[in-house]
Amino acid sequence: MRAPERSVELTQVTEWEDGNVRSLQDSLAAEEPLEIRLAGRPLTVTMRTPGHDLELASGFLLTEGIIESPDQIANIHAVRPQNGIKSNVVEVELQDSSFDSTNLSRNFFAASSCGICGKASIDAIRNRGLRSPDRDFRFDPDRICSLPETLRAEQAVFSRTGGLHAAALFDSNGLLLALREDIGRHNAVDKIIGWALMQRCLPLARHVMLVSGRGGFEIVQKALAGGIPILASVSAPSSLAVKLARELGLTLIGFLRGRRFVVYSAGFRCLPTDI
Repeated sequence: MRAPERSVELTQVTEWEDGNVRSLQDSLAAEEPLEIRLAGRPLTVTMRTPGHDLELASGFLLTEGIIESPDQIANIHAVRPQNGIKSNVVEVELQDSSFDSTNLSRNFFAASSCGICGKASIDAIRNRGLRSPDRDFRFDPDRICSLPETLRAEQAVFSRTGGLHAAALFDSNGLLLALREDIGRHNAVDKIIGWALMQRCLPLARHVMLVSGRGGFEIVQKALAGGIPILASVSAPSSLAVKLARELGLTLIGFLRGRRFVVYSAGFRCLPTDI
């Protein structure tokens, strides 16, 4: 995959290796703030890696429960830079939405390490009406083991910088449909959900999502918002992520490495029926 514009920045560094010192050019994962405005009013600021900003904004609106359908987005566009200065702003206009932009009581500020910073309570997310994903979907465990290799091979920015998270969406046959990278793992997931929203293929009832890093609570709730039945990560989930996954019947997989993975909930989708 080709790295999105502005997703990588170059810098000069000094390298020490086995007593030898040299100066060289290094690639860094870009990190810039993105402000999402709703009806002209600031809704949130998130630190993200530039690229696929409209998908990020769309996915955020859906996974935060502000919209339920792409038809509710009347207009979405990135504000153009002025005088050579980056704008880093996405403007959104909604229609047929009950969300009141004049009463932004919740603080949606999100840092790159956490997708739920500023929420009044976790119960507010759990009680948002998230539904259980498709219980009839099944996915072969051998196929699950092949997914990380596909993800790594397609991480264009990570291969240059070594400093990004990724989220990848696979169909029922294990075919990679979309991969997005970001300095924030929750942003990478929002970009995937936003892609699906703009492609009008939600809910993702017969799909698998794989994320690099850990499977935290915010990742689980975003996967549920997208209707995804199986969420896998290469690292550990959090205790709250497991609780929510079990509560709503999401298949949550951790430590997906090589020929091994750990199932924390709803193993019937990916394990033999006699286990």
